[in-house]
Amino acid sequence: MKKVIVIGSGFAGIASATCLADKGYDVTIIEKNEVPGGRARKFEAEGFTFDMGPSWYWMPDVFESYFSLFGKKVSDYYELVRLDPSYTIFFGKNDKLDIPASLEELHQMFEEIEPGSSANLKKFLEEAAYKYEVGINEFVFKPSRSIFEFADWRVIKSLFRLQMFQSMSSHVRKLFKNEKLIQLLEFPVLFLGATPQKTPAMYSLMNHADLVLGTWYPKGGMHKIVEGMLALAYEKGVKIQLGEEVKQIIVPNGHATEVVTEKGTYKADIIVGGADYNHVEQQLLPDRSKKYKPKYWDKRTMAPSSLLFYLGVDKKLKNLHHHNLFFDEDFGQHAIEIYEDPQWPSKPLFYVCCPSVTDPSVAPEGKENVFVLIPLAPDLEDTEELREKYYHLVMDRLEDLTEQNVRDHVIYKRSYAHKDFKKDYHAFKGNAYGLANTLMQTAFLKPSLKSNKVSNLYYTGQLTTPGPGVPPSLISGQVVANEIYKEIKP
Repeated sequence: MKKVIVIGSGFAGIASATCLADKGYDVTIIEKNEVPGGRARKFEAEGFTFDMGPSWYWMPDVFESYFSLFGKKVSDYYELVRLDPSYTIFFGKNDKLDIPASLEELHQMFEEIEPGSSANLKKFLEEAAYKYEVGINEFVFKPSRSIFEFADWRVIKSLFRLQMFQSMSSHVRKLFKNEKLIQLLEFPVLFLGATPQKTPAMYSLMNHADLVLGTWYPKGGMHKIVEGMLALAYEKGVKIQLGEEVKQIIVPNGHATEVVTEKGTYKADIIVGGADYNHVEQQLLPDRSKKYKPKYWDKRTMAPSSLLFYLGVDKKLKNLHHHNLFFDEDFGQHAIEIYEDPQWPSKPLFYVCCPSVTDPSVAPEGKENVFVLIPLAPDLEDTEELREKYYHLVMDRLEDLTEQNVRDHVIYKRSYAHKDFKKDYHAFKGNAYGLANTLMQTAFLKPSLKSNKVSNLYYTGQLTTPGPGVPPSLISGQVVANEIYKEIKP
């Protein structure tokens, strides 16, 4: 049996390991942290259970598809509930929208806000459904190692119908005039790490995921997905070494033979870099084995980093749902301060997740579990003073818009930002989401999933195909496993 070493136990790492073990390889995952899951780790403190990273469960079909590869169902591992409202957007004092799970209610809401817009919403969502179907079936499962994978007339024709060469922003604005509706429809592409002006309109497929397929929650928290994936990985024979950091990949004559950790050495026939791509390539390989130069990486458009706060509150909060978006300041200015003129934002938009509204198990009785996220430019100065400044800036607005005192009731508080992303994940420039999905960083224009300098080194995760986010990472693991199986049999 060929020995495979997978570096990193995020969604992509676990998925690739499980798929390869299922095909007959001898697979070991090496994870530097004491808890598996990558950015989707969890921690517990004072009776609260916090998901550390991903909090949105979209594209449920991708998860079902993954587990079905092994004759399993999502329900074998965790219980899903659909959220209604899906989320709330705060535009100002006494000015908010609860986004309904029902399509009929959604059309009514659009019609009330902008008369005549429900017809355009129907058209918009029909196009989004087509893009989702084609995007999932034709594009995201392509390894994107060459432009020739797309040199198919059927695919080329679909590129125009998919609106690859039109921006999301212009696409939405052709159909809708009301700024609130525009912000609602543009918001999902922020998960892809770029502004709507820089994101191809193909990604309105995210609106299909959001408004049609719905927003879900795995009871117990997002880490339940990781627990389910790990249970399946163990069942397939995957071995996992926790708390062990990879320090070097030995590459004699263009072929990797060993992975060196702080605790020992592992022989390898195949290596999958499921950790940060830049770190694996630039820090673990000898210079002659690097595909990309440092200046290549410096020119990449990175998705944002984040300042996160994990808060335990000693009372139940009012006027908050599970997911809450605070769009009470100018999105355009915040976007400039992330993408064009990187700096700590003057008036940031932010997001609050309150999973204990849905799931009492993640907080002690009568208390609230609160997760706050402020999107930031990568590679910023990160100090405790800055974190504290933004904590109070955000809490001022949260308390004002929800009309309640929160700060005085915070009994547990932990912050997390650039320095932590670098320390825990070796995240390039402290990014939180990976590589932005701009047109020039789509498909074969992303860093390749296969090294051209090391014959048995592959990559998976949010810095390669198909891109950032939980479902794409899950898909990335499957894609790289298929490529390995085609090229190096077990």
